Amino acid sequence: MDRITLKEQLEKYRTPYEEESAFIQDFIQLTEDPLAFNRERLAGHFTASSWIVNPDRTHTLLTLHKKLGRWLQLGGHADGNENLMEVALKEAEEESGLKNLRLVENSIFDLDKHIIPERPHVPEHFHYDVRFMIEADLTDKLVISNESVSLAWFTFDSVVDMIGYNPSILRMLEKTSKSEILL
Repeated sequence: MDRITLKEQLEKYRTPYEEESAFIQDFIQLTEDPLAFNRERLAGHFTASSWIVNPDRTHTLLTLHKKLGRWLQLGGHADGNENLMEVALKEAEEESGLKNLRLVENSIFDLDKHIIPERPHVPEHFHYDVRFMIEADLTDKLVISNESVSLAWFTFDSVVDMIGYNPSILRMLEKTSKSEILL
């Protein structure tokens, strides 16, 4: 997947979720910016994430993010790499230590545009996060990266109780449950 393929997938991407469909056009427009895949674009830039689930679709792997202090899916900055699927897989491996990650589909699973708070030397900005569903085994050894405080598998039933209200996580959880019904 490169910039052109990403734009094509975004143009075809459909979602029943209003909050997600509201910013699809923003993602499409961002693909035209030469700096879109670089964190130096201070107005906002692409990031890529992995919604990691076990093959039975009963658990998801989340990380307690060190800088943000919240449980989130694994992911990170593109740092110039226009292949966001590759970025998502690389970040997932780096942040979890998992080696046997499997891409569920060769397409976008979810999109989220969210604000990142100001930090020293980094102004407040948007992340245009492109997410992919990845499978991993619950029994594989996890290794916590220096970007995380913790890393844990959560049952789908316990996600809300453990992480609180996070609309984008809840949306991915709901999408996963719906995709299982369709299988």
